[in-house]
Amino acid sequence: MMHMCSLRGLPDVAASLEAFDLLTLMSPSAEPPDWHVFSHTRHLRLVFNDISVPTPGLIAPDAMMLQAVLDFGRDSVASRPMLIHCWAGISRSSAAAYIIACDRNPGFENDIADELRRRSAVVTPNKWMVQLADDLLGRRGVMADAIARIGRGADAFDGAPYRLPLAWPLASSNGEEESHAADALARGQVRMDAGSTQAG
Repeated sequence: MMHMCSLRGLPDVAASLEAFDLLTLMSPSAEPPDWHVFSHTRHLRLVFNDISVPTPGLIAPDAMMLQAVLDFGRDSVASRPMLIHCWAGISRSSAAAYIIACDRNPGFENDIADELRRRSAVVTPNKWMVQLADDLLGRRGVMADAIARIGRGADAFDGAPYRLPLAWPLASSNGEEESHAADALARGQVRMDAGSTQAG
């Protein structure tokens, strides 16, 4: 299972997990927390801005960074969850989660995108990251098209934590239904800021 959250939500989500692999996606100007307080087994930190088009003075994601995200997902073990966070828990972390899930489950790109939207009304996966991964995985635009189809999420300042499975197709079970209910509850706890723009 993958757990996604914002930097602000990181302490609470981390405290709910006994051990986990941590993926941090932050901008160069972000103030990092004290990583030693978290019980992570592995930690990959990638530094780039949350942009979808080239912008002077800002660091864009590149193919090397996305290959690192893929390798991070491939090196994980089933018994240990992944915790993925960015600044707001909206853009970069959701893109990484989508990419890792698609890497493991070719042919389910649209299903994964739909489930991502169902589990979080606010996520807007970073399109540049998704396109780079689409190219690396040779998906011929299927991943990029799926993310374009689900569209931009609801405006939010800080996305509530949510989870996304790693194995597809999804099993229909009481446990899965409980997981869906928990994620639906989380969506209702999103902190909204009508005057904000999405970032993350």
